[in-house]
Amino acid sequence: MKALPGYYLPPATGQDRCYDEGGKEISCLGGGQDGATGYGRAWPTPRFRIEGEVVEDALTGLWWTRNANPHDFPLSWGEALKLAAAMNVEKAFGYSDWRLPNRRELLSLISYQARKPALPVGHPFDNIFLGWYWTSTTAAIAPAYAWYIHLEGGRMFYGRKDQEYLFWPVRGRSEVLAATGQKFCYNKKGEAMACRGSGQDGEFRYGIFPPEPRFLVEGETVRDHHTGLLWLRDADYFKEAMTWRQALEKMEKLNLEQVGGRSDWRLPSLNALESLVDCRRHSPALTEDHPFVEPREVYWSSTTSFFETDWAWALYLHKGALGVGHKPSANFSVWPVCGPG
Repeated sequence: MKALPGYYLPPATGQDRCYDEGGKEISCLGGGQDGATGYGRAWPTPRFRIEGEVVEDALTGLWWTRNANPHDFPLSWGEALKLAAAMNVEKAFGYSDWRLPNRRELLSLISYQARKPALPVGHPFDNIFLGWYWTSTTAAIAPAYAWYIHLEGGRMFYGRKDQEYLFWPVRGRSEVLAATGQKFCYNKKGEAMACRGSGQDGEFRYGIFPPEPRFLVEGETVRDHHTGLLWLRDADYFKEAMTWRQALEKMEKLNLEQVGGRSDWRLPSLNALESLVDCRRHSPALTEDHPFVEPREVYWSSTTSFFETDWAWALYLHKGALGVGHKPSANFSVWPVCGPG
């Protein structure tokens, strides 16, 4: 899928298969799942280019160390930031712009059609550890914590900054990824600090920032001028939690009724849902002036968990986290999307 002029298009999830509620692979035809709709920026082929000990990702333009665990041992968040700075002093692998990736940069490597590790099939990386990897992005809901991503299955949550996790540096600047929204910096205690020289997401602020105002109310819908997607303004339109299968079936009902004058409603992919997150905010993790009514805690995506295919991915909106839910359990809410356009 190509980005429409003036809009940001999140990367595709990589999912190209479909699964039923019990986890059995099924035909994607007419199911409305992520594997059928294919929303997102298409992955180029080949995706990765090796240059000595570094690897360029042709999807994002970012460069990663080929060794996915160059320090070998876990380290605290502050130590990870300092290690990236030390690499620059040493001009490691011939470059002096290494940094800890922000959460969207690290997330861009994740394939939701892979597991152990959750990286694109045929990737060139080695020394991968199936554990949590630090990002440079502080968790707004708990500033003594920072976001990390688990390479076994792709989950994203936050860990205490004085705990020890893994380090995978990045360099370069992507022209196609969205900024996280984070503009401030925090120490390991969660106290605000100066950003200059910190190496944190709040210092670099790399990525495409959304326009202001970002959202425009159009009757029953809200247009996101960042992505071009249209969301129902009522973020709890159905007033009930439901199973994953029920969530997919509700999209057919919306289209038959042409709610909001549209007949292209679908359950959003995980990356479409994540595109709403503003990492400056929490409870919900949306821009301060968002116009949505009754945002709920957790939303189903149309993306199956390849780690366990009877589970599906969900956005924990209050926190901004990405986790999973058991498809047959009526635990999560539904936030339909359509478009772009």
